[in-house]
Amino acid sequence: MAIRYSKFLPAITFISDLIVLNISLQCAHSLAFKYYSPEIHSVNFILLVNLVWVSITTLTKNYVIQRPLVLSDNINRFLSSLLYHLLVVLGVIYFFKLYEISRWELFFTYNVFFFLTIIHRSVVFFTLDYIRKKGYNKRHVLVIGDEDIANRLISSFARHPEYGYYFTDFISEEMIKDYPESVLMEKLISGNPDEIFVCYKYLHPALLQKLVDFGDQNAIKIKLVSDLVLNNSYASIVNYANLPVIQLSSDPGLSLKVKFFKRSFDIVFSISVMTVGFPVFVLLILVTRLTSKGPAFYKQVRIGKNHKPFTIYKFRSMYVNAEAAGPQLSSESDPRITAWGRVLRRSRLDELPQFWNVLKGEMSVVGPRPERQYFIEQLIEKSPSYKKLLRIKPGLTSIGQVAYGYAENLDQMQNRLRYDLIYLNNINFNSDMGIILKTIRVMVQLKGK
Repeated sequence: MAIRYSKFLPAITFISDLIVLNISLQCAHSLAFKYYSPEIHSVNFILLVNLVWVSITTLTKNYVIQRPLVLSDNINRFLSSLLYHLLVVLGVIYFFKLYEISRWELFFTYNVFFFLTIIHRSVVFFTLDYIRKKGYNKRHVLVIGDEDIANRLISSFARHPEYGYYFTDFISEEMIKDYPESVLMEKLISGNPDEIFVCYKYLHPALLQKLVDFGDQNAIKIKLVSDLVLNNSYASIVNYANLPVIQLSSDPGLSLKVKFFKRSFDIVFSISVMTVGFPVFVLLILVTRLTSKGPAFYKQVRIGKNHKPFTIYKFRSMYVNAEAAGPQLSSESDPRITAWGRVLRRSRLDELPQFWNVLKGEMSVVGPRPERQYFIEQLIEKSPSYKKLLRIKPGLTSIGQVAYGYAENLDQMQNRLRYDLIYLNNINFNSDMGIILKTIRVMVQLKGK
């Protein structure tokens, strides 16, 4: 019988996370000792951090890598554990008055641990993805029930070898009816499956209970597959006592955890940019004032989350009173744009003051770009899906802004809307960082339009 090395993966991940944590501790200690506090004592801190991490990770089980492989989900679970860990460590430091612990060492530890773990988990996931596509680390799967549903499931496995599933056998509904119970159970055991997928349109409760009992007795996972096909919808299971209900929605929504991390990132990133970039802000203010008459900043009312209006700030890129005739969209050769304004818009530097909007909580670093009520009303008439974008905070940059740029008319705004709707269904740290990096590339290459 072949040895299943995948059963050692959780233990390996657990130990490697602990090793990465201690590497982070040593790096943080070296940085804090060398640059900030030459008289720090780290023994208590190292012991505390390790004990708390072992406790937290045992409870949250963030070291368990589930199928199918979704790196963002695993990283989100790790971030939750890291947050709980930080809260417990800070609580212990405060309660027991361990003030000899360096705040710089604490700061460096969590930052280094976060970045090293992201690299570590990415390597693990890419390695698993590679070896599963090569045919290794497979789980044997037996499928029973409705043939049409089973064929869709098997096709999905064939299209995604990274799932690591190997189809062994199929037992149809007709065969289930013909087989005596003892023969059916013997056939299930003979397939030696790791998981059994039950495809059903209707399943007799007695048979379902027997399958569940069979799985419990033989350490086999039993999974139900309905005939429901979702295109752009999301499903979750809600249990009402003993009655499982499938809850459907057109978008997954943001969990409290995602909202917390997204807001925390917005605050830290905005403060960092505004602090480090202060000389750049001053230079842009001076050049804007000297190159054309008028104030350095331009403000305008936009519509934010839940249709709430707010004032957005930009470095002025147009002549004063450019919209005296009413709301207008700009174009690449728009005569209202100043010569310096073209540089600002191509480099996206005109958007920098919106970090103040982000800090105030009116915007996020990444999110769909906010529009004016005048254009929103027209957009909703053509594309009612735009209402979905008003459920979240607008962003300083977006995938639509990066991929499409400034829209010159309603049709282009509709085209850009498609990108933002894709982002709405895929909000996570990885996608936000990807959009930020693409935005920086656009800024450096002066390809903003």
